[in-house]
Amino acid sequence: MEFFCYHRDRPGSLALREELLEAHWSYMDRYAAEMIARGPTLTDDGDAPTGSVHIVDLPDPAAARAFACGEPGYQAGVYRDVMLRRWRNMLGRTMWDFPGGRTDGNRYLVLGLGTGQAADLDVPPDQDELIAYGPLLSDDGATWLGTAVLIRAPDPATARAVLNPARYADIEVHRWQFGGRPS
Repeated sequence: MEFFCYHRDRPGSLALREELLEAHWSYMDRYAAEMIARGPTLTDDGDAPTGSVHIVDLPDPAAARAFACGEPGYQAGVYRDVMLRRWRNMLGRTMWDFPGGRTDGNRYLVLGLGTGQAADLDVPPDQDELIAYGPLLSDDGATWLGTAVLIRAPDPATARAVLNPARYADIEVHRWQFGGRPS
């Protein structure tokens, strides 16, 4: 089962986050085989982290909750909240398989928070800039709750346009970058 996990930073927690960076990477290294995508969200200018995205393939919702709550920054109070949802990998690949590479262009996390009938269940026809794409689902996978997308785009407005705004209660767009231990 695939899960989307988004830890949002607590205001004023940057120093603690930086102090725990190696512990965070070591924790995530244990999940390398299960990782579909990972990386921090950033301020609009890209200078500071605002959260941490992880998309992982784990056995069940209990394992996903243990993953999210066991993260060292979560344990220490770096994050104000965590969004954890079942997710379906509509591209069938990891971020490392993205043909656009790790660094070229602007990257964004686009979260469409759902209401009502499911939307955007089909992958958009122009997939070249999609890094990850899939629906957010309830724990049992039966209820559509939204859509999560990682995308390369020239600007936030272009990134937002990947989703149909009429079908969502809200759409969030956050700067994002490929994560992981620096090489």
